[in-house]
Amino acid sequence: MFTSNNPSSTINLQCEAKALALIKSLLLQKWIHNKNVLVQDHTESFGHFYERWLVDEDRNLTDLRLAITKLSQSNDESTQLRLDQVISRVMRHYEDYYRVKSASIQRDVIYMLNAPWLTHLEYTFLWIGGWRVTTTFHLLYSVLGLQFEPRLADFLQGSSSSNLTSTQLIRVDQLQRQAVRQERELSEALASLQETIADSSMVQLSHLATQLLWEGCERYESVNEQVKLNLTIKEDKLKELFLKADELRLRTVKTVVDILSPIQAAHFLIAAAELHLRLHEWGHYNYNHHDDIGN
Repeated sequence: MFTSNNPSSTINLQCEAKALALIKSLLLQKWIHNKNVLVQDHTESFGHFYERWLVDEDRNLTDLRLAITKLSQSNDESTQLRLDQVISRVMRHYEDYYRVKSASIQRDVIYMLNAPWLTHLEYTFLWIGGWRVTTTFHLLYSVLGLQFEPRLADFLQGSSSSNLTSTQLIRVDQLQRQAVRQERELSEALASLQETIADSSMVQLSHLATQLLWEGCERYESVNEQVKLNLTIKEDKLKELFLKADELRLRTVKTVVDILSPIQAAHFLIAAAELHLRLHEWGHYNYNHHDDIGN
């Protein structure tokens, strides 16, 4: 076996080994931190909260369906009140989800964007850590059996069979236009942020870190601190975009529910829960078992 007698070569190899060990240690610490990211009372992960939230969502779905059935059988003040109460509870359930999610985003935005509690199917359709805001309107029009803008003119001319009033449809149309614009602005801001991963500072730091791995390790830790600082700035911008996207999602759903009558809102919320729960199940049954493909 060939053994180098060059002292400088041996020192460089030792430094490189120490630098690689430091990288592995930092990555391990980050992984442990991500696995133990805490929410609410600092003792549980968001994933655990989400699983319980899904159970409550399924319960709310059942209550919505029962309330509608009772209303169809006896349309009196008590059944109407019951439906209003269930809808209010469903909306508080949504608010609770975004409250806990917001706290988790503040703690670790990268972990929340990776969303390990979701199936591969659900993750494929994410937009800034959640559903696209404009999906709300696709869902609404699907529930009501409507097309999109081409039907607006027909409705105003009295030829549409929609259950929405003209005032409701105009308000939904205005809300949709606002949501499309705000969604586009957030998408463009995200694209601009993503491009900064190759900005001059990151390129310079990656080059310097590589050089230190080859030449020695005395300054490697100081470079890593610069990298942390640089990435922290990007993470803060990610948090801002993520929180804005969630705020827009919640505000849009609440506004749609406010526009609709109680019975319309109930059907809309039922469809939203059914789609959400079934996609989660389909993702588990049809996609997550492919994890080992290629190994």
